[in-house]
Amino acid sequence: MPTVAPYGSWKSPITSESIVAEAVGFGGIALDGEYIYWLESRPSEGGRRVIVRRSPDGNTEDMTPRPFNVRTRVHEYGDGDFAVADGVIYFTNFEDQRLFRQQPGGQPEPITASADPVAGLRFADFVVDAGRNRLVCVHEDHTGDGPEPVNTVAAVSLADGSVRTLVSGSDFYSSPRLSPDGSRMAWLSWNHPNMPWDEVELWVASVDAHGLPGEPQLVAGGPNESILQPEWSPDGRLYFVSDRTNWWNLYRRGDSGEVEPVTGPLEMEFSKPHWVFGAATYGFASEDRIICAANDRGTWALYSLDTNGGDLTDLGLPFSEMGRADVKVDAGQAVFGAGSTTDPISMYRLSLETGTAEPLRKASSLTVDPGYLSAAQPIEFPTENGLTAHAFYYPPLNKDYVAPEGERPPLLVKSHGGPTAAASRAMSLSIQYWTSRGIAVLDVNYGGSTGYGREYRDRLKGQWGIVDVDDCINGALYLGARGEVDGDRLAIDGGSAGGYTTLAALAFRDVFGAGASHYCVSDLAALAEDTHKFESRYLDQLVGPYPERQDLYQERSPIHHTEGLSCPLILFQGLEDKIVPPSQAELMFEAVKAKGIPCAYIPFEGEQHGFRRAENIRRSLDGELYFYSRVFGFELAEPVEPVQIENLQ
Repeated sequence: MPTVAPYGSWKSPITSESIVAEAVGFGGIALDGEYIYWLESRPSEGGRRVIVRRSPDGNTEDMTPRPFNVRTRVHEYGDGDFAVADGVIYFTNFEDQRLFRQQPGGQPEPITASADPVAGLRFADFVVDAGRNRLVCVHEDHTGDGPEPVNTVAAVSLADGSVRTLVSGSDFYSSPRLSPDGSRMAWLSWNHPNMPWDEVELWVASVDAHGLPGEPQLVAGGPNESILQPEWSPDGRLYFVSDRTNWWNLYRRGDSGEVEPVTGPLEMEFSKPHWVFGAATYGFASEDRIICAANDRGTWALYSLDTNGGDLTDLGLPFSEMGRADVKVDAGQAVFGAGSTTDPISMYRLSLETGTAEPLRKASSLTVDPGYLSAAQPIEFPTENGLTAHAFYYPPLNKDYVAPEGERPPLLVKSHGGPTAAASRAMSLSIQYWTSRGIAVLDVNYGGSTGYGREYRDRLKGQWGIVDVDDCINGALYLGARGEVDGDRLAIDGGSAGGYTTLAALAFRDVFGAGASHYCVSDLAALAEDTHKFESRYLDQLVGPYPERQDLYQERSPIHHTEGLSCPLILFQGLEDKIVPPSQAELMFEAVKAKGIPCAYIPFEGEQHGFRRAENIRRSLDGELYFYSRVFGFELAEPVEPVQIENLQ
């Protein structure tokens, strides 16, 4: 018989320690003959990223010896960190940003010269050009005297480590890709103030005998068109993803240079926003068959696509979410990261012959009884201007407990980062941490999120701090009106851009009773003035040009409107964050403390933008729970490390 206990006070087997114990995150994938390679991020090793290899016999082994950490800092968000060809691994090492080569059975050997990792040279998004003994990649040069680093497409000689520029002149580049015979190269470019989901151009050029590209030709892209993931088919045709019909669909370059649709147009998204390098949502099983992932309004699935007739067949796999890990395909298999409402993102191999998928590596060793797991429920709810917004709702669930009759649960609203990202439908132990203790969670895909077409994504243009806040509030009020949650115990949290939405909701509205901001943005002008190149003009699109519209930046910055704050706030911050400097969180904390409102600030040494170390992930989860227990007045089933809360009566 379940025990009767107030929401929030339920004892859960999903502890912060069990969440990070032997947990891994996944990065890029490489297929090399019969071997499969992927990248793992390990909180238990301080966030170190390790290349793992799976042999044909099913054995896996770490390929990256300590102290190497496979991670590039191009665009700061990185990824596209390694490549493999004929058993040789090429990768960027995080500490010094040097390129290394690792022969089979050998130790990593440097290719490029040592340099300052912050003010030096960085490399990402590699293509092995074996015929010319070089790596083609995106190159970011921080050694110049200009106000920003210089981005180019470059070739790194595998003989002497010298760097040769192939394409230059634009602010940003990604996805250099060589045709199967090496005679042509495609790439993407864009310029300030656009982000890669705003306006991108796809170029192609022939490559001469010296390895230099000839006169480039524009294939697609331009105003109001986002291009992603150019890939060459086995028969040398150039494919890519474009949102020219509102949805990211697949296209190819025709024989006469015209653009041909391959899918639809369909009201589905065949890609994700380009926050990191190397992401792939499709690959070629043959010149006539593509294995691809697509998002249908928040739910992902894997499909087989006939490139001749455009027939799209759902492969019927039990997944609802694709992870950051790529979809990589060859003639016999597809390897990808995926999850479902009952399983976290893990690594899988699909046999194209049998149609069965086998797990290669689970994200966590933790096994949880389904009686403690709350499944994501997609909901739509009305929001401002007669529009509809989207979210995933997780009601409290713990087989050992029920709440007292008539009590409704507290609600934690989650605002994802980006803000051009999306809430995931895969099972998240970090969300189950809350629901198994009796706290409901609403993970909001506010206007501006991806997965619902460009029009939905563009709702946030010029409206950051308004549309996102409206949607988070309206989602919470919608659940309260339905009687699902306690309208007097509403909290909101978020990281990065989601942290800004959290602070804006607390400063400009009076709906939530508490909030938690992780590596937050509190001062928009400070962010515009002091951030890295990739996002340095992002706010032009989200708020307005700076400094011309400094009034808007002042108007929407929570740090300048602390008079509107009236509820408790806890802040978590990495002290080495180059994207959102610690000063933003520190200023916000001091302002809230000066008002006499309960508040707490927990800084983490050695952390950057997002927490990678196991002890800090644990501390942020437990600290937030402790904070809410003191604010909302519920007893915890088990003690956690207390947080020093200022102004708490």
